[in-house]
Amino acid sequence: MKPKTITILYWVFTVLFAALMIFSSLDSLAVNKRAIGLIHDMLGFPIYFIPFTGFAKLFGSIAILIPGLKTIKEWAYAGLFFDLAGATYSGLAVSPSFDPRILGMLIWFVTGILSYIFWKKRLKLGKA
Repeated sequence: MKPKTITILYWVFTVLFAALMIFSSLDSLAVNKRAIGLIHDMLGFPIYFIPFTGFAKLFGSIAILIPGLKTIKEWAYAGLFFDLAGATYSGLAVSPSFDPRILGMLIWFVTGILSYIFWKKRLKLGKA
């Protein structure tokens, strides 16, 4: 694969992944009724936990968008994936039966994985 193609794919998947994560952090940052209904009422997490996850997703998303920051970016990807895994597991754990809507989480996972893969490819090219 050509370096230019790798760079384009990296930015496409990274912007999509960051946008999805930032979008999902907005309700948590505002600690609004929708966030409380989902994270507290449905999943059972304490209300004080809601803005923490929102800020973590926001900062992690910003970190993966900033060129360089190799170690911080690695941690940001890990944190965002822990968030996704925890959200998916929590949704499955509280659901009385399998809800096919949980498969929508694949969009987040796929864009994040592809962003990470192409970031690693760019590192090998010397373009971080």
